[in-house]
Amino acid sequence: MWQVSPIEYGHVLLVPRLADCIPQQLSSDTFLEALNMAIEADSPFFRVGYNSLGAFATVNHLHFQAYYLMKPFAVERAPTMQIGTGGHDHSLTVYELKDYPVRGLVLELGDSLEELVRVVVGTAQRLQDRNTPFNIFISDKGARVFLYPQRFAERQADNLIPEDLVEMQVNPAMWEISGHIVLKRREDYENITEAKIWRLLAEVSVDEEQFEEVKAICLEELESLL
Repeated sequence: MWQVSPIEYGHVLLVPRLADCIPQQLSSDTFLEALNMAIEADSPFFRVGYNSLGAFATVNHLHFQAYYLMKPFAVERAPTMQIGTGGHDHSLTVYELKDYPVRGLVLELGDSLEELVRVVVGTAQRLQDRNTPFNIFISDKGARVFLYPQRFAERQADNLIPEDLVEMQVNPAMWEISGHIVLKRREDYENITEAKIWRLLAEVSVDEEQFEEVKAICLEELESLL
């Protein structure tokens, strides 16, 4: 389905089981569709993303977004630290992002697509049950899945976001968090700095204690594969 407000080449929506009017919640079969879309596109420049409710999903109807960007996203070049392995021959690997403004997890495909789906969806469903908003970014032809728990909308509702960042009118969802940001005002486009982008994205990130809880959930899902 075409995206009515495209921001890059080939910007489309994937709407699994459209007629069933599924709410914006992940399940194994629908996430597998998104992964297969990335795999079948067979291009390192094609990425797929998902925003949960509370993390700038535009409507409560299950959908993923995808488009081509002929450059690497910043998060794809960010350093990572391995925190766990699991599944068949321990080939499914989980990392955490390091030296990046948003705390996040990176799950790297091993020998089994099904195992990757189980861990991502199991983690996502538990976050949904806890009302923890999150964004997902799929890259490397479906081989890497980035998961970002986030709190920007919550902090914005509590008037905790600095005014100069609010005035930018940027809602940091999966594309923005991953490093592709569309600026709406000319003054921002002409004067933006890396430091200001870093400040904006830092407002997305959950704190260290919350992130440790998310890591524990993901590692529990990883251990359940054994």
